[in-house]
Amino acid sequence: MWRAFTARRIAAAAAYGGGGITALGGITFGLVVAEARLARRLITATPGGDPPVADGLYGAAHGGVPLSLVMIGDSTAAGLGVHRPDETPAAMLAAGLSAIADRPVRLTNVARSGARSHALSGQVDRALRSPGAGGRGPDLAVIMIGGNDVTGRVPPAESVRHLGRAVERLRAAGSQVVVGTCPDLGTVKPLMQPLRYIARRASRQLAAAQTIAAVERGARTVSLGDLLGREFSADPHSMFSADRYHPSARGYAAACAAVLPAMAAALGLEPDVDDRLLGDGVLPVYLAAAEAAEAPGTEVHGTAFEGSERGPRGRWAALLRRRAMPSREAEAAPDPAH
Repeated sequence: MWRAFTARRIAAAAAYGGGGITALGGITFGLVVAEARLARRLITATPGGDPPVADGLYGAAHGGVPLSLVMIGDSTAAGLGVHRPDETPAAMLAAGLSAIADRPVRLTNVARSGARSHALSGQVDRALRSPGAGGRGPDLAVIMIGGNDVTGRVPPAESVRHLGRAVERLRAAGSQVVVGTCPDLGTVKPLMQPLRYIARRASRQLAAAQTIAAVERGARTVSLGDLLGREFSADPHSMFSADRYHPSARGYAAACAAVLPAMAAALGLEPDVDDRLLGDGVLPVYLAAAEAAEAPGTEVHGTAFEGSERGPRGRWAALLRRRAMPSREAEAAPDPAH
């Protein structure tokens, strides 16, 4: 319950222009700062270069008018840590969406490594000018942002305010929006205690507040959290890239399996099935956001309850744990046909 109220306070501060609460409160920073600097040196000791460019047309063999997909956000959305275009999350999502829709998908990736939430405004500008958008917003925008805000100690309310504005602009332009919320940085191997605990707490706090802001504005969210925590712990060499911070191709594929069903549902390609509802099913959005932050792989989207979209405590929201959608290998080949 405390996490739900914290997320609600952050979202409220974002809405009214306040700075919100900080992730670390009154904790003494000396040891934490020293450990953060050490972790940063360890992470950046193995440079990975720029992420591969995966923009292009996927599933051209299907025929028909292509769907337009834009990836927005930070290094996770950009695909830093892998070496081939088909290993990036954008390419995997475009190929998977094409297979599900039985239509081509034109992918544009405007995400940038190192981006914080304040960069979303410029990225949305580019998204609205992307190929295939046809003078309006893309059919679907996927946003992955937040990790750099946590490591940069950006006030959560400030981060959420930028995300909320980005979602508003995309929805006003006619785009469906899916937000992959802030991952749990407490799973990153170079982090030691107490930095690991602080990173986990700050990440989940931001993820819950992101969910409130995004769902209130008509987006769907998917909690990435420590979705890959067990896999990373059991086999870090194959799930992490060489920098020990960003996922490998296998790690990105696991995250994409959680995001793709929400993308399909946003475009009306898969219904919201009631038997996939989690817990109490329909909750005020701030309570749904808190539950999702603790249950990686959970989708949250706005819904109606007893004929109304809003209750006395805000927007109604549904929590779903979706199964990974099947794809046909031949149709989901991830190499783009330019």
